[in-house]
Amino acid sequence: MTEKFAEFCAEIRYENLSSDVIKRTKLLILDTVGIIIRARHDAESTASLVAAIDRLEMSNGSCQVFSDKNSYSPSAAALLNGTLAHSLDFDDTHAEASLHSSAPILSAALAAAQMNKSSGQELITACVAGYEIQIRLGLAGGSSAHYKKGFHPTATCGVFGAVASAGYLMGLTKDQFVSAFGIALSQSAGSMQFLTDGAWTKRSHVGQAAQNGLNCATMAAEGFKGPSQAFEGQWGYLHAYASGGDFKKALDDLGSKFETLNLGVKPYPSCRYSHAAIDGIIDLKKELDFSIDDLDDIDIGLSETALNIIGYPLEDKQNPKSIVDGQFSMPFCAAVAAKSGGLKWDDYKDHLNNSDTLALCNKIKVNPDKDAEKCCPEFMSAKVKMVVKGKTYEKFVKIPKGEPENFMKDEEFISKFKGLTEPYLSNERVNQLTDLMLKIDQANNVLSLIHISEPTRPERIAYGGVWLKKK
Repeated sequence: MTEKFAEFCAEIRYENLSSDVIKRTKLLILDTVGIIIRARHDAESTASLVAAIDRLEMSNGSCQVFSDKNSYSPSAAALLNGTLAHSLDFDDTHAEASLHSSAPILSAALAAAQMNKSSGQELITACVAGYEIQIRLGLAGGSSAHYKKGFHPTATCGVFGAVASAGYLMGLTKDQFVSAFGIALSQSAGSMQFLTDGAWTKRSHVGQAAQNGLNCATMAAEGFKGPSQAFEGQWGYLHAYASGGDFKKALDDLGSKFETLNLGVKPYPSCRYSHAAIDGIIDLKKELDFSIDDLDDIDIGLSETALNIIGYPLEDKQNPKSIVDGQFSMPFCAAVAAKSGGLKWDDYKDHLNNSDTLALCNKIKVNPDKDAEKCCPEFMSAKVKMVVKGKTYEKFVKIPKGEPENFMKDEEFISKFKGLTEPYLSNERVNQLTDLMLKIDQANNVLSLIHISEPTRPERIAYGGVWLKKK
């Protein structure tokens, strides 16, 4: 398996990618860049991370980060872009593998692209290589079993995807890729413990996956040797992390069928498992046109995997204290959707300390649902039962908005990107960056795109969930 993955990464070429894969990857890059720009200024975890990078003397390098006027070492740029890309929990997902792809993979590729003055076409190809490795490894390991061990697959699988994307841009040979994957085996990490207290580590270990993947690829490029069976070996990934795994899911149609096309995007900045229920609540709100005073009860049916992430323990989920708590609380996301008809990033500051919203959270229950369980892990489905003025209404959402079978239109991508970036970039700069990102395959050097993202509006400071304008 390691050798076949390495061969794929060494041989993939832009001219062999289909137009569908190329277009999808460009949209995923646009989507991720918008998230990075907003998180650079608004995520409450950003200031401490930037300060730590500066204290470690990693802020005087040759690499840029989106919407940041400073320069960083390549390793720090990968860490920062990767953490920012995941800090809003607004980034793309693969439903069956239950992981996020662009955050670790694009971020490692951006650093490697700046190191090697790579073109837009090379960046696209690098991302596809990374997506395929990370997703297929996630499919082989099985998401539910991996979660039960306490691992976060975006990060544990992401470091190998980051190796693939960065290594492609460095021109690694097949043998060097084998070593790079072997080196990365000792860097694969990511614990779900953050769920217990709203910690920020879910964000940082995705950034660390990007950083470590870049480092591992660089070490291999310089001749450092890693073990040759990173995935299938006795103590390789699939035995140490996933109790054996399914090699067939990793290798079937590798190079001819692209899991990149099965990545979904998020219309809401919360855990993907909450999205089907949010869709259902929005639809019922439109159909019934109810007010919160009319609402007697909401019961949301979820799969076991979803319940363990966004539903249990229910009392904690009904009383979120932080943005991370809110992002992983089905009751909170449902309450906001019921009140406002949607869920936006700025809703966290508006609702986390809102007594009416928190009171509504306590009306919202979660339960196992056999229909949602049947659809898992292929789809992150949910059933919404709502009692309005004593009458019960029900809606089952099998495929949430943004999944490949229910994908967002180009204009919806652009609208999301503009909504994320307009607080910090002028309208002219937003339009220019949007246009260039959608034509990234025509760029000779990706660094020029990063320069355009430098902030042009007064910055806002995120502190304790309250956004204040900087004087």
